[in-house]
Amino acid sequence: MRRTLFLSLALLGTPAGAATLVYGAGGEPVSLDSGTITDGNSATPQMMVYDGLVRFKNGTSDIAPGLALKWTTNANATEWTFYLRPGVKFTDGTPFNADAVVYNVNRWWDPEAPGGAKEQSKTFTSWQFIFGGFKGDSSSLLKSVRADGANKVIFTMTRGYAQLPETLATSFFGIASPTAIKKAGAKYGTPAALPVGTGPFIMTEWKTGDRINLVPNKAYWGTKAKYDALVLRFLKDPSARLNELKAGTIDFTTDLNPEQLGAVKADKNLEAVLVPSFNVGMLSLNLGNKYLKNDKVREAISMAINKKAIVDAFWGDLAVTDASFLPPALKWANSPKVPADYKFDPAAAKKLLADAGYPNGFSIDLWYMPVSRPYFPTPKPIAEAMAADLAAIGIKVTLKTEDWAKYLADRLKSPGFDMYMIGWTGPYASPYNFYNTYYGEEATSDSNFSNQTIFDQLRVAAASSSRANQAKAYAQIHQITYDANVRLPIVHSRPLAAIRTYVKGWQPGPSSLLPFEDITIDGKK
Repeated sequence: MRRTLFLSLALLGTPAGAATLVYGAGGEPVSLDSGTITDGNSATPQMMVYDGLVRFKNGTSDIAPGLALKWTTNANATEWTFYLRPGVKFTDGTPFNADAVVYNVNRWWDPEAPGGAKEQSKTFTSWQFIFGGFKGDSSSLLKSVRADGANKVIFTMTRGYAQLPETLATSFFGIASPTAIKKAGAKYGTPAALPVGTGPFIMTEWKTGDRINLVPNKAYWGTKAKYDALVLRFLKDPSARLNELKAGTIDFTTDLNPEQLGAVKADKNLEAVLVPSFNVGMLSLNLGNKYLKNDKVREAISMAINKKAIVDAFWGDLAVTDASFLPPALKWANSPKVPADYKFDPAAAKKLLADAGYPNGFSIDLWYMPVSRPYFPTPKPIAEAMAADLAAIGIKVTLKTEDWAKYLADRLKSPGFDMYMIGWTGPYASPYNFYNTYYGEEATSDSNFSNQTIFDQLRVAAASSSRANQAKAYAQIHQITYDANVRLPIVHSRPLAAIRTYVKGWQPGPSSLLPFEDITIDGKK
């Protein structure tokens, strides 16, 4: 057995005898260039290499100092000052300072900036989603960013933005080495030019389709990993991840199928870990489609899908379904006027189709994700279940999928997908990041749905630190989105993870699976 383990480690590119932690990831990163991604497969390794100005306390959505030791703001939250941690270096040996922060922020925000979108032909999608737009856009939250000495950065916002520290704690905005970016150019953050940050790990290899190898950053300012190497293996299939976990070829994994909970509990060498629920899995409809632009058709689709049966079948007790885009932890922002859930009524749905002029239904494409995610651990069979429900009212569905990176890009390109499955794990504890990401001014290209009242109420909520004022604004948004039937919330899941029993100290939070540097594997043989 010991010889087999040594052989496995050698094949993974780590030295025999090294204390190596192996994680079974649900898929490969799309990119490891900060500001360019919105998917969890990219976010997890990105946070290993980079630090943000702000971080989340372990296992929670509460914020704590990161590369910034503290921050202050003015009375109306339009100017923020971040005081940086001195003496920190990037893992390429170059200094972290205020100029490095400004370089990164300008690169994400200003298409004309050095290393920015125009120069490198990149789309900084996460910046656009979270901050409303780029420099020159009327919807942009940022007005300017500047250094004040070596250890102070000042953000000036176009309007009050009370959530800025929480926003900067997300996995999207890790601070990268300007030197590394300039050296690599457009290849930065790919297997050909690995990311460089100040984080707890240094990436040594990204083998496409197989794994990422990392080693602990021995000069890290925070908690240093107590093992010698970290391997992230790309295992798309949940069954494969569980089989490798049972065999001991990986030490822990996430995004297992809920139905695998029994198998985990039955194995004395494994322990189940339930990640706090803070997500939504949805079916997104494109009003650019000639059928879906009809309000009655979209309402018919919402009434035809038996959400409760689907959730019971694929998640069991590890999920809920309701009429809110927001996870249950944010129910304070829901409107009391909205029903608890969408009505399931195939007969009424079929009548709506006839009223819309389609008594015999129509044909349409439904795209499903090629990778398992916390909100959709088994995308294809879930898509098949929705297709069967729609077939019952005369809507003939063709299921389609493609590579994950292409899937994420193509949904945003005209004409987009007719209907597609997607989801969101909240990067911080506010309804704003759910609604703005999928209903904000810069979030309409895939749905072709635009509503000025939503835009206005998002601004009201973002500028206020009063929960009562925020709740009033979000209640209006909840009502509008419920009536629109554009992004149909299917599930709020509690993702299932599992560990070998010798894995200690792992405490995933609602918004992040990290940190991994706290983990110990003293009992691993």
